[in-house]
This record gives sequence, structure tokens and C-alpha cells, in this order.
Amino acid sequence: VKRAAVHVDGICVSSIGPRPDITPAPKEGGMLALVGLHENDTDDDLLYCAKRLVGCKLWNNADDTRPWRHSVKQKQFPILMVSQFTLYGTLTKKNQPDYKLAMKSEQARVSYEKFKEMVAGLYDDDKISDGVFGAMMDVELVNDGPVTIVIESQPSSSEKSLSVEKEPPDSIE
Repeated sequence: VKRAAVHVDGICVSSIGPRPDITPAPKEGGMLALVGLHENDTDDDLLYCAKRLVGCKLWNNADDTRPWRHSVKQKQFPILMVSQFTLYGTLTKKNQPDYKLAMKSEQARVSYEKFKEMVAGLYDDDKISDGVFGAMMDVELVNDGPVTIVIESQPSSSEKSLSVEKEPPDSIE
């Protein structure tokens, strides 16, 4: 993202990227991770997703000639994480939202904190910020192009017929 911020009760609790109200403003953006936890997610699933998040190559190389070559870690960009149970929302026959696939609140709080620690352990604790778990948050986002990636530990039904490697490499460049 070019920039992102989380506000709770009108107060900015976390932000990344340039902001007109901060001097001097950081020049680079970073990554906004909306974190949804499925009711069946395990610690292995969390670690798998943490490795993929830190390792996904979304930025150009140093001389800007080749896209999709550098990860957030290689660029040393910040990550803003936001707990987002609604990512596992579905619609009922009456078109009402149903969140039964999302992990229940107390277990989700523990798992989200574990996930955040895993990401920090794979990267740098000082580069990780987040919103307020369970709060009504206003999430502000300015995308850097039309790039949104879904990282799931369990393959979707369309991917189950494909050969999908479950474990990413241990080393993240």
C-alpha cells in the first residue's frame, strides 16, 4: 500500500506510509494485512500464513526494472495488521451475513496475537503495527496499484485438484 491507517473512536492508533499530518513523513508505504482466522486454523496454519505474508514478493527490484521480485522484508517496509473476522463471512439464503466460519472471539484473540508474534519473529518487531482487536475500527487504505493477495493455509475447492505445496521454504529472502 502507499499508506494505511487504523482509527478507533476518531483517534489514529496505527499508520504506515506518508501522511500529511506527520512531519517528516515516511517516504515508503508498506503492507496492510487484513487477518481473518478460520474456526479450524491451527498454529501450523498460522505459521504457514506468516511465512507467506513476510515472503510474498510484491515489489520491483532495486532498479525498478523487474516487478514482483522483492518482499516486504527485503524492502524493509512496515506491516500494518488488522484483525478482520468478516473475511470468513458468507451470506445466508436471505442475504444476511453469517460469520460461523470465523474463529470465535477469545480463541481468535489468542491466535491473532500468536500470528502477530510469528510475523514479527520472521521479520522485525519494530516494523509490525496493528489495530485494536475487537474494536470498531475505521481502516484507511491507499492501494499501490490494484494488488490484493489472499493467503490461505487450506487450499480452496478449486485448488484442491491442483498440486499445491503446503510448506513454503524455511528461508525467506
